[in-house]
Formats: sequence, C-alpha cells, structure tokens
Amino acid sequence: MMKEKYGKECKICDRPFTVFRWCPGPKARFKKTEVCQSCAKIKNVCQTCLFDLEYGLPVEVRDKALRLSQQLPKNDVNREYFHQQIEQNLEVEGDITAPYGGNQLIGKAISNTASASSSSGGGGTDLLLKLARTAPYYRRNRPHICSFWVKGECRRGEECPYRHEKPTDPDDPLSDQNLRDRYYGHDDPVAAKLLSKYDTMPKLIPPEDRTITTLYIGGIPDGMTEKDLRNHFYQLGELRSVNLHAKQHCAFIQFATRGAAERAAERTYDRLILGGHRLTVNWGKSPAALAAANSHSSTEAGDISLPPVPGLPLPPVLPPTNLLNKAMTIGLSGNFFMTPPPPP
Repeated sequence: MMKEKYGKECKICDRPFTVFRWCPGPKARFKKTEVCQSCAKIKNVCQTCLFDLEYGLPVEVRDKALRLSQQLPKNDVNREYFHQQIEQNLEVEGDITAPYGGNQLIGKAISNTASASSSSGGGGTDLLLKLARTAPYYRRNRPHICSFWVKGECRRGEECPYRHEKPTDPDDPLSDQNLRDRYYGHDDPVAAKLLSKYDTMPKLIPPEDRTITTLYIGGIPDGMTEKDLRNHFYQLGELRSVNLHAKQHCAFIQFATRGAAERAAERTYDRLILGGHRLTVNWGKSPAALAAANSHSSTEAGDISLPPVPGLPLPPVLPPTNLLNKAMTIGLSGNFFMTPPPPP
C-alpha cells in the first residue's frame, strides 16, 4: 500500500487529503481513496466505493429505506464552514452530530420484525436486510477494458494489464455512473437496479388450507433453545406449541390462530436473524398432505427400474411363453432333460 499525503483533492469537497493506493490482488487494478475521511464519515460510506459501511448498499437505497434526507451544502463557502464544524466535533468529542456516523449511526437495524410491501413503504429494515451485501464482490476489482483491443490495435497480448473484452451496451444506465450522484444519493443507476430487484423478490404465500397454523424454522444453530424461539415469536401472536429438533436443526412453531401465523410469516420471512444467524421461514404442511405425498412417493419408487450395477451379472430373463409351455409339456412326460440312452 502506498500513502501520499495531500496527494489528491476530494471529489466531493475539493480539499486536499491523504491518498492511499493499493492492489487488492493478482490481476486486479490498483484502487485508491476517492473522498476524504470527513466526507466519508458524514455519510458513513467507504472512501473508495462510496457504499454504506454497514450494509454495502448505495446511499440512495439506504436513505430511501430509512426515510432520511440530509441536505449537505454545495456552495464553496458553506461547504468549507460545514466541514470545519465537522472536524472540530471529531477532534473534541470524537463523534459527529450529523444524521450518520458514530454513535448516532442510522442503519444498524436491531429489530427483525419490521414489515414492508414496497421499497417506499415503512419496512426499511426489511429492505436493508434483503438487499444487504456483506460478501466481498471481487468483480469490482477487475481491470478496465483495453480501448486499444476494442479498436483491434493492442499489441501486448497476454501481458496487457487491461481486460480484452467487449464493452457493455452504451445505452445501459450502469455504464454511466457519477461519483457525486452516488455520494448524494441522486440518480444512481445502481440504486435504481437494487430497488427494482427488491420489488420483484418472491414472497411467502399462505397455503389454501386454513387449518395450517404452523411455521417451519430451518437453519437453527447449535445452542439455541426452545425458550429463545418462544421469546422471539410470542410477541407476534399467541403460541400453541414450540417443537425444537436440535439434530435436524429445525423447529416447528404452532400458533393459536391462523391470523397470528400469517402475521408472523409476513414479518419473519427472509429477515429472521437469531443469535447472529439468518434462519429460514416457511409454512408447515398438514398431516393429510404429508401422508398423500409419502404414499405417492412410495408408489413411484416401486415403478422405477434401477440401472444395472457394473461388474455384477445381469438378472435372469424369462424365456418366451411358447417355449416355456413346450418345456412344461416335455417335463410332464418324463423326458424333460432329454437324457441320452445308456451305452450298449
């Protein structure tokens, strides 16, 4: 990693700052910090990719999910005064009073039971949990496309540090991204793509059988008890029973009413986190449906012909019917084996 003090000016506030430059790995392009620490702490974003540090999402997605709006000064004089106040608060108190950052960080969603129906609704927690990107995205570190190769004039061959690939469609909105738009959360094509993806995500549909009031909880880690499940689900409705199967890492939560079960399924589907682990939620099945499925599977299993095992002899094949009848007739007459006559 290389450090250059006051090497570049910030892309947001136009003030010089210390630049860090490094290579993430082999066959990756060099990355560097694009904004200063003050601008990054105001929005709680990364200095390089400008994505939220908590969820890895664009600023526009986070602000729409949490219904927040922060008007930052864009005039040179007001912007300079604003950053001076931020730096003084950082030096004196070790925190900033802006809506983002420090102990007042908005985005650490503790509640896992907020419900939402759309990206603009009241379920900011649901949107953030479903779209959160915590795993590293290594394709972001790929080198840029070689412009000489696109023209057919690159002579470096395999030694070229740039990618020899066709560029994307110029009409694609993702091909034109602005750093300032991403920082302020306006007209960000990446955010628009993620918000449209959230609206098309599958949802848990209740079964037609109204007698089903049981939810299946999968992926339960070791050490979780029935008390932990009961303490979490009792606030969603009256419980009838909680059955935990530790060896199978699953549990069945039965509610007293169908309305409570539907409400719990809506609020916990694809957003249930207990003990730091994300759990799967699905509807249980009625005993009649399970019995019908088992009988159908056993019937199909009896009709399936398995392929022969290599190295073992094939099973015997019955002879044709006419030959079998002839052999039976000869056998009844006492000359079935066609033994030769005794020698003279």
